Amino acid sequence: MKKALALLLAFGLLLAGCSEPPPAFKSTDISGVDWGKDFALTDHTGQPRRLADYRGKAVVVFFGYTQCPDVCPTTLAGMSETLKLLGDDAARVQVLFVTLDPARDTEALLAQYVPQFNPSFVGLYGDEAATAALAKDFKAFFTKVPGSSPDTYTIDHSTGSYVYDPQGRLRLLLRHGEAPESVAVDLKLLLAGK
Repeated sequence: MKKALALLLAFGLLLAGCSEPPPAFKSTDISGVDWGKDFALTDHTGQPRRLADYRGKAVVVFFGYTQCPDVCPTTLAGMSETLKLLGDDAARVQVLFVTLDPARDTEALLAQYVPQFNPSFVGLYGDEAATAALAKDFKAFFTKVPGSSPDTYTIDHSTGSYVYDPQGRLRLLLRHGEAPESVAVDLKLLLAGK
Protein backbone atom coordinates (compact mmCIF):
# COMPACT_ATOMS: atom_id res chain seq x y z
CA MET A 1 0.00 0.00 0.00
CA LYS A 2 2.79 2.41 0.94
CA LYS A 3 4.62 1.53 -2.26
CA ALA A 4 1.51 2.24 -4.39
CA LEU A 5 0.93 5.55 -2.59
CA ALA A 6 4.56 6.60 -3.09
CA LEU A 7 4.36 5.65 -6.77
CA LEU A 8 1.15 7.66 -7.19
CA LEU A 9 2.71 10.67 -5.45
CA ALA A 10 5.85 10.45 -7.62
CA PHE A 11 3.71 10.23 -10.76
CA GLY A 12 1.72 13.30 -9.66
CA LEU A 13 4.92 15.27 -9.08
CA LEU A 14 6.23 14.18 -12.46
CA LEU A 15 3.06 15.44 -14.16
CA ALA A 16 3.21 18.71 -12.23
CA GLY A 17 6.80 19.19 -13.34
CA CYS A 18 5.83 18.65 -16.98
CA SER A 19 3.03 21.18 -17.04
CA GLU A 20 3.71 24.49 -18.68
CA PRO A 21 3.80 27.47 -16.31
CA PRO A 22 1.07 30.06 -16.83
CA PRO A 23 2.00 32.91 -19.18
CA ALA A 24 3.67 35.93 -17.60
CA PHE A 25 1.26 38.64 -18.70
CA LYS A 26 2.27 42.25 -18.20
CA SER A 27 -1.39 43.19 -17.60
CA THR A 28 -3.58 41.89 -14.79
CA ASP A 29 -4.54 38.26 -15.40
CA ILE A 30 -8.23 37.83 -14.54
CA SER A 31 -8.66 34.43 -16.20
CA GLY A 32 -11.59 32.56 -14.72
CA VAL A 33 -13.64 35.53 -13.51
CA ASP A 34 -17.34 35.30 -14.19
CA TRP A 35 -17.73 38.76 -15.69
CA GLY A 36 -18.79 40.00 -19.11
CA LYS A 37 -20.13 36.73 -20.41
CA ASP A 38 -21.87 38.32 -23.40
CA PHE A 39 -23.58 41.45 -24.61
CA ALA A 40 -26.34 42.44 -27.03
CA LEU A 41 -25.57 45.92 -28.39
CA THR A 42 -25.72 47.78 -31.70
CA ASP A 43 -22.59 48.83 -33.57
CA HIS A 44 -21.94 52.21 -35.17
CA THR A 45 -23.24 50.92 -38.52
CA GLY A 46 -26.58 49.88 -37.01
CA GLN A 47 -25.80 46.13 -36.88
CA PRO A 48 -26.71 44.11 -33.78
CA ARG A 49 -23.58 42.67 -32.16
CA ARG A 50 -22.76 39.98 -29.62
CA LEU A 51 -19.42 38.84 -28.24
CA ALA A 52 -19.65 35.63 -30.32
CA ASP A 53 -19.48 37.75 -33.51
CA TYR A 54 -15.79 38.27 -32.78
CA ARG A 55 -14.86 34.65 -31.93
CA GLY A 56 -11.43 33.80 -33.30
CA LYS A 57 -10.03 37.23 -32.45
CA ALA A 58 -8.60 38.71 -29.29
CA VAL A 59 -11.20 41.28 -28.24
CA VAL A 60 -10.47 44.44 -26.24
CA VAL A 61 -13.54 46.07 -24.63
CA PHE A 62 -13.35 49.61 -23.29
CA PHE A 63 -16.20 51.59 -21.67
CA GLY A 64 -16.20 55.34 -22.25
CA TYR A 65 -17.94 58.22 -23.99
CA THR A 66 -17.12 60.49 -26.91
CA GLN A 67 -17.02 63.74 -24.93
CA CYS A 68 -14.48 62.33 -22.47
CA PRO A 69 -11.63 64.87 -22.28
CA ASP A 70 -8.72 62.55 -21.54
CA VAL A 71 -8.98 58.86 -20.62
CA CYS A 72 -11.09 57.72 -23.59
CA PRO A 73 -9.10 59.34 -26.40
CA THR A 74 -5.77 58.35 -24.86
CA THR A 75 -6.96 54.74 -24.42
CA LEU A 76 -8.15 54.51 -28.02
CA ALA A 77 -4.97 56.16 -29.31
CA GLY A 78 -2.90 53.71 -27.25
CA MET A 79 -4.81 50.75 -28.69
CA SER A 80 -4.23 52.12 -32.19
CA GLU A 81 -0.49 52.24 -31.45
CA THR A 82 -0.66 48.69 -30.08
CA LEU A 83 -2.19 47.43 -33.33
CA LYS A 84 0.61 49.07 -35.32
CA LEU A 85 3.12 47.16 -33.18
CA LEU A 86 1.31 43.88 -33.86
CA GLY A 87 1.83 44.11 -37.62
CA ASP A 88 -0.09 41.36 -39.44
CA ASP A 89 -1.47 40.04 -36.12
CA ALA A 90 -3.50 43.26 -35.78
CA ALA A 91 -6.10 41.72 -38.09
CA ARG A 92 -6.75 39.16 -35.36
CA VAL A 93 -7.60 41.81 -32.72
CA GLN A 94 -10.91 43.64 -32.36
CA VAL A 95 -11.23 46.79 -30.26
CA LEU A 96 -14.75 47.59 -29.04
CA PHE A 97 -15.67 50.97 -27.56
CA VAL A 98 -18.88 50.71 -25.50
CA THR A 99 -20.46 54.09 -24.81
CA LEU A 100 -21.60 54.92 -21.31
CA ASP A 101 -23.51 57.92 -22.69
CA PRO A 102 -26.18 56.57 -25.06
CA ALA A 103 -28.19 59.79 -24.72
CA ARG A 104 -25.51 61.82 -26.53
CA ASP A 105 -23.43 59.16 -28.28
CA THR A 106 -25.67 58.46 -31.23
CA GLU A 107 -24.89 55.90 -33.90
CA ALA A 108 -23.76 58.72 -36.22
CA LEU A 109 -21.47 60.26 -33.60
CA LEU A 110 -19.92 56.88 -32.76
CA ALA A 111 -19.42 56.21 -36.48
CA GLN A 112 -17.51 59.48 -36.77
CA TYR A 113 -15.55 59.27 -33.50
CA VAL A 114 -14.44 55.66 -33.02
CA PRO A 115 -12.96 54.83 -36.47
CA GLN A 116 -10.86 58.01 -36.47
CA PHE A 117 -8.52 56.20 -34.05
CA ASN A 118 -8.39 53.09 -36.25
CA PRO A 119 -10.76 52.06 -39.05
CA SER A 120 -11.16 48.59 -37.53
CA PHE A 121 -12.40 49.87 -34.16
CA VAL A 122 -16.12 49.40 -33.49
CA GLY A 123 -18.35 51.67 -31.41
CA LEU A 124 -21.19 49.95 -29.55
CA TYR A 125 -24.28 51.34 -27.85
CA GLY A 126 -27.42 50.23 -26.10
CA ASP A 127 -30.17 51.98 -24.21
CA GLU A 128 -29.54 53.23 -20.68
CA ALA A 129 -30.80 50.03 -19.04
CA ALA A 130 -28.65 47.78 -21.26
CA THR A 131 -25.63 50.02 -20.68
CA ALA A 132 -26.05 49.92 -16.90
CA ALA A 133 -26.56 46.14 -16.89
CA LEU A 134 -23.49 45.52 -19.05
CA ALA A 135 -21.26 47.81 -16.99
CA LYS A 136 -22.44 46.00 -13.85
CA ASP A 137 -21.65 42.64 -15.46
CA PHE A 138 -18.09 43.84 -16.12
CA LYS A 139 -17.77 45.39 -12.65
CA ALA A 140 -17.20 48.71 -14.43
CA PHE A 141 -18.08 51.87 -12.54
CA PHE A 142 -19.68 54.97 -14.05
CA THR A 143 -21.72 57.90 -12.80
CA LYS A 144 -23.02 61.07 -14.39
CA VAL A 145 -21.57 64.30 -12.97
CA PRO A 146 -23.85 67.35 -13.52
CA GLY A 147 -22.43 70.31 -15.43
CA SER A 148 -23.49 73.93 -15.73
CA SER A 149 -26.44 72.89 -17.93
CA PRO A 150 -28.30 69.61 -18.46
CA ASP A 151 -26.30 68.87 -21.65
CA THR A 152 -22.83 69.60 -20.26
CA TYR A 153 -22.50 66.73 -17.82
CA THR A 154 -19.42 64.54 -17.65
CA ILE A 155 -19.16 60.88 -16.72
CA ASP A 156 -16.75 59.52 -14.15
CA HIS A 157 -15.92 55.96 -15.14
CA SER A 158 -13.56 53.03 -14.72
CA THR A 159 -10.50 53.28 -16.92
CA GLY A 160 -9.51 49.66 -17.51
CA SER A 161 -9.99 47.65 -20.69
CA TYR A 162 -11.06 44.01 -20.75
CA VAL A 163 -9.38 41.50 -23.05
CA TYR A 164 -10.85 38.23 -24.32
CA ASP A 165 -8.79 35.50 -25.92
CA PRO A 166 -9.77 34.13 -29.38
CA GLN A 167 -11.88 31.42 -27.70
CA GLY A 168 -14.09 34.09 -26.09
CA ARG A 169 -12.73 33.80 -22.53
CA LEU A 170 -12.16 36.94 -20.50
CA ARG A 171 -8.45 36.89 -19.61
CA LEU A 172 -6.93 40.31 -18.92
CA LEU A 173 -7.63 43.69 -17.39
CA LEU A 174 -5.50 46.42 -18.98
CA ARG A 175 -4.76 49.38 -16.75
CA HIS A 176 -5.17 52.86 -18.20
CA GLY A 177 -1.86 54.18 -19.46
CA GLU A 178 -0.30 50.76 -19.96
CA ALA A 179 2.43 50.98 -22.61
CA PRO A 180 1.37 49.83 -26.09
CA GLU A 181 4.51 47.65 -26.19
CA SER A 182 3.34 45.74 -23.08
CA VAL A 183 -0.20 45.36 -24.40
CA ALA A 184 1.15 44.07 -27.72
CA VAL A 185 3.21 41.41 -25.90
CA ASP A 186 0.13 40.25 -23.98
CA LEU A 187 -2.04 40.15 -27.11
CA LYS A 188 0.61 38.09 -28.92
CA LEU A 189 0.53 35.58 -26.04
CA LEU A 190 -3.26 35.31 -26.27
CA LEU A 191 -3.16 34.98 -30.06
CA ALA A 192 -0.60 32.17 -29.64
CA GLY A 193 -3.07 30.25 -27.48
CA LYS A 194 -1.47 30.97 -24.09
